[in-house]
Amino acid sequence: MIKIKNISAQETYNIRLTVLRNNIDLPFKFEGDKDESTFHLGAFYQGKLVGIATFVKKDLESFEGKHYQLRGMATLPEVRGKGAGRLLIEKAKSILKEKRIAVLWCNARKEAIGFYEGLDFEIIGEEFEVIKVGPHYKMYAKI
Repeated sequence: MIKIKNISAQETYNIRLTVLRNNIDLPFKFEGDKDESTFHLGAFYQGKLVGIATFVKKDLESFEGKHYQLRGMATLPEVRGKGAGRLLIEKAKSILKEKRIAVLWCNARKEAIGFYEGLDFEIIGEEFEVIKVGPHYKMYAKI
């Protein structure tokens, strides 16, 4: 069974580095990691941290209310398909609802579009390229 817990920014770094930045010379520490309003969630399977996500208070143009950006979401390959990603997003939405946040948004890798659509995210705008990472879409979900 997967459990979702609050974790520190530092606890996200290893998975960010190995999954998101594997052989890519881009920073794995994000602006806003240490902000008071930022929170980090970890998915634990059999006591091991297997998935991470960071949520940073950052507005998205063209929407009213307060917004948060999902950054650095990743799960270890051996647990993909077990629901860790879904549970991370569901827990975040619950937290954001309590904070009266209107929108959760992200820059989603093209190959993850279906995952986010399954969690009620919608694409906004055109495909864009993130240097050294590949094609992305801006996506959002109303809370």
